[in-house]
Amino acid sequence: MAWIASQEYYRVQRDISEGQQRCSVSERRIDLYHDRITTHRREFRLGHVFDISYRRIGGGIGMLYLHTSIGVFPYTVNTDPTLFIARFKSMPGEQTSE
Repeated sequence: MAWIASQEYYRVQRDISEGQQRCSVSERRIDLYHDRITTHRREFRLGHVFDISYRRIGGGIGMLYLHTSIGVFPYTVNTDPTLFIARFKSMPGEQTSE
């Protein structure tokens, strides 16, 4: 099944080894389907996602938040997620927007 909308996000991992800090960045995607939202490690049924919000931090970076029945999940983004959020909010279903 093809996704309806997709949003890139990234994860920064820092490791300290032999007294040196190493930083790695992994680019990933959040995909919106007719019945679910998937990320690199998680899958949320749309009925369990209450809202998606965005807060800009600065320098073109922001945090995308998935508000779900099991908690709020933050994702770091460096592109504007307005279209992704609008597509989610236009989906028929049990999710609500507040």
